[in-house]
Amino acid sequence: MIEIEIPGFGALRLAHLVCDYNGTLARDGVLVRGVARDLTMLAKELEIHVLTADTFGSAARELQGLPARVAVVPAAGQDAAKLDYVVRLGKESVVAIGNGRNDRRMLRAAALGIAVAGEEGAARQAIAAAQLLAPNIRAALALLRNPLRLTATLRA
Repeated sequence: MIEIEIPGFGALRLAHLVCDYNGTLARDGVLVRGVARDLTMLAKELEIHVLTADTFGSAARELQGLPARVAVVPAAGQDAAKLDYVVRLGKESVVAIGNGRNDRRMLRAAALGIAVAGEEGAARQAIAAAQLLAPNIRAALALLRNPLRLTATLRA
């Protein structure tokens, strides 16, 4: 668990990391270099969940052996499916990371929502729903490994 008190923002007690796959953890269906190591390190503190429509059919192979639960969401209603997943986990204990329009509802509902703007870009709806915008997934995951960075950005 990651626990941190952020002045003017509140207390975070994070137990789950929920990530979108394509455009967030992966580019063109392939896990971004270094992300496997980052997720393995974070799994010591957070349960890792990856939500994907598996557009490229590669998520299971790319995530094989990593300490992550992978859930494939249906082609229709992805935003609702991702939101439901976060709510079932207990949204007050979830940090969510995504870049797509279909991530906006989970980013807004989570205790902490982080939008990433990698090579695929980020939907403006995802950016507006998140509390933070990171330039890429590695930077977003580094915020969780170094929680005082969250304080520096989110405090009032």
